[in-house]
Amino acid sequence: MELLKTKQMRTKKFNLYTALLGLILAFTACQPEDYSMGDILTKDQLNFSITQNPDDPNMIILESLTPGVTPLWQTPMGRSTSLKDTVKLPFEGNYKFVYGVESPGGYVQADTFNLTLTTMNLNYVNDPLWEMLSGGVGNSKTWLLDLDENGVSKYFAGPLYFYGTENGWLAGGDAGCYGADCWNWNPDWPGNSWLMGQGDYGTMTFDLIGGANVSADHLMISSRGSEQGTYFLDADAKTLSMTDAAPLHDEGRDGQVVNWGALKVMSLTENTMQLAALRDEALSGEGPCLLVYNYISQEYADSWVPEVTEDPEPTLPDGWQDDISQTVNTNIVWKLSESNPLDWANLDGSMMNGWQAPEDYPDWLGTPDPAVYGDFSMTMNSADNSVVFVTPDGTETAGTYSLDEKGIYSFDVAVPSFTVISWASFYADANNQLRILQIEKDATGAVTGMWVGAIDASNPQYSAFHLVPSSGNDGGGEEPEGTEVAFDNSKLVIGDLEGNGNLRLELFNEYGSTKADPPLDAASIVFDNRMEITFTISGVSFIDGAAGSYPTSMILSDPNWSGYWGGGAGEVQVNGDGTYTVYCDAPNFNTAFVFVIDIQGMAADISDMDAVSVTIDKMTMY
Repeated sequence: MELLKTKQMRTKKFNLYTALLGLILAFTACQPEDYSMGDILTKDQLNFSITQNPDDPNMIILESLTPGVTPLWQTPMGRSTSLKDTVKLPFEGNYKFVYGVESPGGYVQADTFNLTLTTMNLNYVNDPLWEMLSGGVGNSKTWLLDLDENGVSKYFAGPLYFYGTENGWLAGGDAGCYGADCWNWNPDWPGNSWLMGQGDYGTMTFDLIGGANVSADHLMISSRGSEQGTYFLDADAKTLSMTDAAPLHDEGRDGQVVNWGALKVMSLTENTMQLAALRDEALSGEGPCLLVYNYISQEYADSWVPEVTEDPEPTLPDGWQDDISQTVNTNIVWKLSESNPLDWANLDGSMMNGWQAPEDYPDWLGTPDPAVYGDFSMTMNSADNSVVFVTPDGTETAGTYSLDEKGIYSFDVAVPSFTVISWASFYADANNQLRILQIEKDATGAVTGMWVGAIDASNPQYSAFHLVPSSGNDGGGEEPEGTEVAFDNSKLVIGDLEGNGNLRLELFNEYGSTKADPPLDAASIVFDNRMEITFTISGVSFIDGAAGSYPTSMILSDPNWSGYWGGGAGEVQVNGDGTYTVYCDAPNFNTAFVFVIDIQGMAADISDMDAVSVTIDKMTMY
């Protein structure tokens, strides 16, 4: 194969120059040091070679032979500063090479060297990455930054991610880590739209049509406009070199990168691509990192269909309808909490701020003051679905309501609005509705509060109001005192009375020993809604391997075998010595026939039953 050079030194000249150089060095060795820029080289002094590999004519070998300079090659595959480099050109055609050097005197460039290739070597571009990038030999492929004019990212969380300087190909190494400086921040664009402006950033097309060509139309960077260049993909090193064209990016970071043509390929698939440019610390004023731009193919963008997703909704506990309708009585008076009457909630019912006490509230809203809103009440009667609103100024509004399976209250009268804190008010939504967002219960399962919300007309959120119950037959907001039942603890019978391993507290049983000597008046057990019992157990010691926690099951039956048979919200877990409160809801109950509390499985795990004692501390009917 013929050796191609712009200039060759002859041996005689080389020997003469060597002798002269020796004399000069001998002379200057005894002279004081004198630093100067030096003379600029001429084109005739440039010495380099451009040769074709004899076994592969499409492999071009570049070698700089000019001493003491930094070479600056311009090749069809990009620029290089290597003393010796190799350029692989897969296609036949006419190609231009330029050799230049940076010497102490300045930059000088040789005449353009033209090379005609009459052969092809497609092995250079047969890696799957080449095909995914360009569409393959004879084809082109267009890419878009993954952010459209509507502010939508179709595949990635956003158009720009940030990685450490020693991150790289994400499918290799240690999950893309190749050194100490490994980290990443992958922000979503909707939550971080300050990163780059919304808009159409143009297109970027790579092809393998007669060469490796790239074009980029920078619609968002007017100073760049339309660029045409070449590229080279190093499939092994996972790098991409672009000459005379830059990848699509944002204008704000255009001046933060020294060389937009020196890129790391972070990932590349049929539909997606991530290219990383090194952010320069001096140019950006920030630490160095990889600016990773996320792209999708034009074909993927054109066929993309937005995923249809339903808005999240609040999840309410099982049996919530009964909890809300009969907290202690069918007539429930709801008041705004004195501690945290107001918040804002997400669509799933979770609170955005989670304020628990007046001191938690921020200055921009103000501190809750019950004197402002404390006289408000919303009295609801589940028996006839009536509602009465009383605003803090004493105005009453009466009407009816309905409650659907999603927990949405709909009212047939206008729900009044009034100030709660500063500029924030209580109100219903545009449909005159309030939705239950959360239900709060105590350890016994009794409802202690609920959050209701009015959906915001312009934002995906609720204005949320914290209501606490105050139940009463008269609807006036007074807690009912209930009727306390007299009980003689000396006549309470306890133990594994049925031989089934349950610890039974027999308050009265028509078929048990308490019939002859009852601790209470069975005929006096008459109530409209609820029976509530507080008891204390002591002296419990468990055998090895005991469960240690046991559910209660209250049974309260009238002579017609109607009443309550356990499993309700008022049951609790008994864990040993302690005081516990259970309740049952049994509307219009009259006369106890069987009245017991079973602590399931507990008797079987107690090591000394004789040491166990139980007292009924309080029994109240509502």
